[in-house]
Amino acid sequence: MMLTLYLTMMIMLISNILMFVSIMLSKKSFMDREKCSPFECGFDPKSSARIPFSLHFFLITVIFLIFDVEIALIFPIIPIFKTVNFLIWFKTSFFFIIILLLGLFHEWNQNMLNWTN
Repeated sequence: MMLTLYLTMMIMLISNILMFVSIMLSKKSFMDREKCSPFECGFDPKSSARIPFSLHFFLITVIFLIFDVEIALIFPIIPIFKTVNFLIWFKTSFFFIIILLLGLFHEWNQNMLNWTN
């Protein structure tokens, strides 16, 4: 029992020492102006590195990801057709596609599918 306690204490001590040494060795100096500025072929940047982006591009990306996941969920519907009851398959597939179409119509009504405003 005491041997386990000693080994645990020794492991904890060694790991703490190693973490402390790694923190001390990895200190970086942020005082240098050149290191703080973005690299543009050796020239000083003329504008901010953080430029605003259009929210519309973000929304188009989200819509694309949603429909991409929906396509991945639709793919298994076809192979399952042969192994399950037709009535259950039809109701489930119909319900899923109706939900997708309702989401599409909602996005259309909110003018999310129009590229220009």
